[in-house]
Amino acid sequence: MRGVTTALIYGEFAAREAAGESPAYENLAVAVSRDAHLIGLLDTLPPAKRQPNLLFAAGRFLGAPVTDPPAFLEFAAANWERIAHEIRRRATQTNEPARCALLLPLLAALPQPLALLEVGASAGLNLFPDRYAYRYGDHVLGDGGPLLDCALTGIDPPSRLPEVVWRAGLDLNPLDVTDPGDTAWLQALIWPEQDDRRERQRAAARVAAADPPLLVRGDLVDDLPALAAKAPAEATLVVFHTSVLYQVPADRRRAFTDLVRTMRAHWIAVENPTVLDHAGLPNPPDERLHNVLALDGRPLAWARPHGEALSWFGDRP
Repeated sequence: MRGVTTALIYGEFAAREAAGESPAYENLAVAVSRDAHLIGLLDTLPPAKRQPNLLFAAGRFLGAPVTDPPAFLEFAAANWERIAHEIRRRATQTNEPARCALLLPLLAALPQPLALLEVGASAGLNLFPDRYAYRYGDHVLGDGGPLLDCALTGIDPPSRLPEVVWRAGLDLNPLDVTDPGDTAWLQALIWPEQDDRRERQRAAARVAAADPPLLVRGDLVDDLPALAAKAPAEATLVVFHTSVLYQVPADRRRAFTDLVRTMRAHWIAVENPTVLDHAGLPNPPDERLHNVLALDGRPLAWARPHGEALSWFGDRP
């Protein structure tokens, strides 16, 4: 974002994303924001590669002490070329399966059966919303693993799981849950204290490994139509993405949204409110970071980034 310094990005991350979620990353982000040397090194990277999650994951992947800010700063200075190499070749492909709890109210309400096509699919863990179990307050749905908890307000929880007959993902660098290097990167992306997320990802990876989805290496504009054409005609095609478009340059983002609006498909987006132009949004539930859940361009709910809460404000599905 123009006019926003890298130091401010790390300060905002500490205050709005890590606070209350990860004391280690909150403290680390504050330390990075105040370290002129590391900020200068980060500023040699492309803007999209300066983000806290990517730096911290690359550090964890290489064995950096992320729970000790002074030691991390020393490690980063001494190993910058190795860290920068990982940052340049990787992305924050978090692939948090709990985001399926954000999608489920819409997926369950669409005409069944469904053909799912995820843009920015990473290892495809969000392509199995029909295989997981969900808990919305006292309401439990499904009996698979992992069990996904989501605080849902504003609507009743869904009463059924979707019927999925086809699932595919598109990614510039798809990950393989059977590859040790890819699984290590996925684990490195999870914040230090969040052992529940780590185990949830392992459980979802077992589901994906047992029935691998179709994952295609490609661009979200150039290669989307060809992959969508593979979906069975008798199914409702759903193109979806969660926390992906912030990594896409603005011109390609516009090209993608223009394209997906012309497709014979429903479009579900869960993205930061600064990424897609949604007019007239109500205030979010609190000061923490919230994304916007939208169907076919219509904003419907505020969503916490890792799927832990969904606050509905739009039309009922």
